[in-house]
Amino acid sequence: QVQLVESGGDLVQPGGSLRLSCVASGSIFSIYGMAWYRQAPGKQRELVAMLTSGGSTNYADSVKGRFTISRDNAKNTVFLQMNSLTSEDTAVYYCNARIKVVPNTKAYDYWGQGTQVTVSS
Repeated sequence: QVQLVESGGDLVQPGGSLRLSCVASGSIFSIYGMAWYRQAPGKQRELVAMLTSGGSTNYADSVKGRFTISRDNAKNTVFLQMNSLTSEDTAVYYCNARIKVVPNTKAYDYWGQGTQVTVSS
Protein backbone atom coordinates (compact mmCIF):
# COMPACT_ATOMS: atom_id res chain seq x y z
CA GLN A 1 0.00 0.00 0.00
CA VAL A 2 0.99 3.58 -0.61
CA GLN A 3 0.33 6.47 1.75
CA LEU A 4 0.75 10.18 1.27
CA VAL A 5 0.81 12.20 4.47
CA GLU A 6 0.73 15.98 4.43
CA SER A 7 1.78 18.30 7.22
CA GLY A 8 2.41 21.97 7.81
CA GLY A 9 -1.07 23.42 7.51
CA ASP A 10 -1.86 26.13 10.02
CA LEU A 11 -3.57 29.43 10.74
CA VAL A 12 -1.43 32.30 9.45
CA GLN A 13 -1.91 36.03 9.09
CA PRO A 14 -2.14 37.69 5.67
CA GLY A 15 1.31 38.28 4.27
CA GLY A 16 2.72 35.35 6.18
CA SER A 17 4.38 32.17 5.01
CA LEU A 18 3.91 28.43 5.43
CA ARG A 19 5.75 25.37 4.23
CA LEU A 20 3.76 22.25 3.50
CA SER A 21 5.33 18.80 3.34
CA CYS A 22 4.09 15.54 1.93
CA VAL A 23 5.80 12.21 2.46
CA ALA A 24 5.05 9.18 0.33
CA SER A 25 5.58 5.80 1.97
CA GLY A 26 4.81 2.16 1.43
CA SER A 27 5.47 -0.20 -1.46
CA ILE A 28 6.87 2.30 -3.93
CA PHE A 29 8.85 1.33 -6.99
CA SER A 30 9.09 4.79 -8.49
CA ILE A 31 7.46 8.20 -8.18
CA TYR A 32 6.79 10.32 -11.23
CA GLY A 33 5.07 13.67 -10.93
CA MET A 34 4.15 15.15 -7.58
CA ALA A 35 1.75 18.00 -7.11
CA TRP A 36 -0.26 20.09 -4.71
CA TYR A 37 -3.96 20.79 -5.14
CA ARG A 38 -6.31 22.80 -2.99
CA GLN A 39 -10.01 23.00 -2.38
CA ALA A 40 -11.68 26.00 -0.82
CA PRO A 41 -15.19 25.78 0.66
CA GLY A 42 -17.79 25.67 -2.08
CA LYS A 43 -15.19 25.45 -4.82
CA GLN A 44 -13.75 22.69 -6.97
CA ARG A 45 -10.35 21.22 -6.27
CA GLU A 46 -7.72 23.03 -8.28
CA LEU A 47 -4.10 22.45 -9.19
CA VAL A 48 -1.73 24.70 -7.28
CA ALA A 49 1.68 23.46 -8.37
CA MET A 50 3.17 20.47 -10.13
CA LEU A 51 6.70 19.10 -10.32
CA THR A 52 7.56 16.38 -12.80
CA SER A 53 10.21 13.74 -12.26
CA GLY A 54 12.28 15.63 -14.81
CA GLY A 55 12.18 18.80 -12.77
CA SER A 56 9.65 20.81 -14.75
CA THR A 57 7.22 22.91 -12.77
CA ASN A 58 3.78 24.29 -13.43
CA TYR A 59 1.94 26.77 -11.22
CA ALA A 60 -1.56 28.15 -11.09
CA ASP A 61 -1.56 31.77 -12.19
CA SER A 62 -2.88 32.82 -8.79
CA VAL A 63 0.23 31.55 -6.98
CA LYS A 64 3.01 32.29 -9.46
CA GLY A 65 5.80 34.24 -7.82
CA ARG A 66 4.54 33.42 -4.33
CA PHE A 67 4.60 29.62 -4.09
CA THR A 68 7.47 27.26 -4.80
CA ILE A 69 7.23 23.49 -5.18
CA SER A 70 10.28 21.37 -4.52
CA ARG A 71 11.10 17.76 -3.96
CA ASP A 72 13.49 15.53 -2.05
CA ASN A 73 13.61 12.36 -4.11
CA ALA A 74 15.70 10.50 -1.56
CA LYS A 75 12.99 11.00 1.04
CA ASN A 76 9.98 10.68 -1.30
CA THR A 77 8.90 14.10 -0.11
CA VAL A 78 7.41 17.09 -1.86
CA PHE A 79 7.25 20.57 -0.36
CA LEU A 80 5.21 23.68 -1.03
CA GLN A 81 6.70 26.94 0.19
CA MET A 82 3.94 29.52 0.35
CA ASN A 83 4.77 33.20 0.78
CA SER A 84 2.72 36.40 0.79
CA LEU A 85 -0.38 34.46 1.73
CA THR A 86 -3.80 36.03 1.34
CA SER A 87 -7.28 35.03 2.42
CA GLU A 88 -7.80 33.67 -1.09
CA ASP A 89 -5.25 30.96 -0.29
CA THR A 90 -7.43 29.56 2.48
CA ALA A 91 -8.23 25.96 1.57
CA VAL A 92 -7.51 22.34 2.27
CA TYR A 93 -4.28 21.46 0.48
CA TYR A 94 -3.88 17.97 -0.94
CA CYS A 95 -0.76 16.20 -2.05
CA ASN A 96 -0.88 14.11 -5.22
CA ALA A 97 1.69 11.73 -6.62
CA ARG A 98 1.82 9.41 -9.60
CA ILE A 99 3.41 6.24 -8.34
CA LYS A 100 4.36 2.91 -9.79
CA VAL A 101 4.19 0.14 -7.23
CA VAL A 102 5.32 -2.77 -9.37
CA PRO A 103 7.87 -2.64 -12.22
CA ASN A 104 6.51 -2.87 -15.75
CA THR A 105 3.00 -1.92 -14.68
CA LYS A 106 0.95 1.22 -14.87
CA ALA A 107 1.51 4.14 -12.50
CA TYR A 108 -1.49 5.40 -10.55
CA ASP A 109 -2.41 8.62 -8.81
CA TYR A 110 -2.45 8.67 -5.03
CA TRP A 111 -3.79 11.37 -2.73
CA GLY A 112 -3.11 12.52 0.79
CA GLN A 113 -5.81 13.28 3.33
CA GLY A 114 -5.31 17.04 3.13
CA THR A 115 -4.01 19.73 5.44
CA GLN A 116 -5.91 22.89 6.32
CA VAL A 117 -4.39 26.27 5.53
CA THR A 118 -6.28 29.26 6.92
CA VAL A 119 -5.15 32.79 6.20
CA SER A 120 -6.83 35.27 8.52
CA SER A 121 -6.06 38.14 10.81
